[in-house]
Amino acid sequence: MEKLEQLLVEDVSFSFGFKEILKNINFELKKAQVISIVGPSGGGKTTLLHLCAKLLTLEDGRIKNSFKSSSFAFQEARLLPWKNVLDNICLGLLAKNVKKSKAQVLAKQIAIKFGLQEDDLYKFPKDLSGGMKQRVSFARALVVKPSLLFLDEPFSALDIGLKKELQNLLIEIIEKEKLSILFITHDLMEAIKLSDEILVLKAEPVGHIVKKFKFDKARDKRDDSFVYEQTAKLLSDEYIINTFELELK
Repeated sequence: MEKLEQLLVEDVSFSFGFKEILKNINFELKKAQVISIVGPSGGGKTTLLHLCAKLLTLEDGRIKNSFKSSSFAFQEARLLPWKNVLDNICLGLLAKNVKKSKAQVLAKQIAIKFGLQEDDLYKFPKDLSGGMKQRVSFARALVVKPSLLFLDEPFSALDIGLKKELQNLLIEIIEKEKLSILFITHDLMEAIKLSDEILVLKAEPVGHIVKKFKFDKARDKRDDSFVYEQTAKLLSDEYIINTFELELK
């Protein structure tokens, strides 16, 4: 019987010293599902993501991750400056003991898929634009074919065109590879476009989930009209208004 892949978060609380950051967080992420976490700055979104990815040590509660593998793409590309694009993308593969020759072939394939040119592969991070760095970051995270992908505001620094391009490519990979994603964002439109479920995390008095929104419509059918309509609905929701401290007139 195939092992059930899921990320189960139960009664998770967390503090930095005497400052309580998160309290009683509960949710479940299933195979091929995308969950986004939205909320104002300082609400504990990144802390929660880091706990789920085991970048922080869990103090209270339980996080069960039964996905076969995972990877992480940060808001900043975090490329190694002394390695070129090809070598940066190869890092995860080499860590999994893939032969360098095969790793380079796989890295080239995914780099081209993410819109990089052949001559870009031998450039160093200092020679790349912000958008190119983010393409490399995505390629590095996805070349290892993770079952679960953690994303920390990966589109926030990108222009509208590149953001849409990478989102559409990510949607294609989600459907084709049955990829599961947990990501944080400040962008409600982005969350609606990509998510099966949105968790609203409010900071006061301590980070906690105040509401969950679910979307059943297929991701590839969520056109701009659907996204605008759903965004308007969310912006009129009292929990969104209170969480983001919106003043609507």
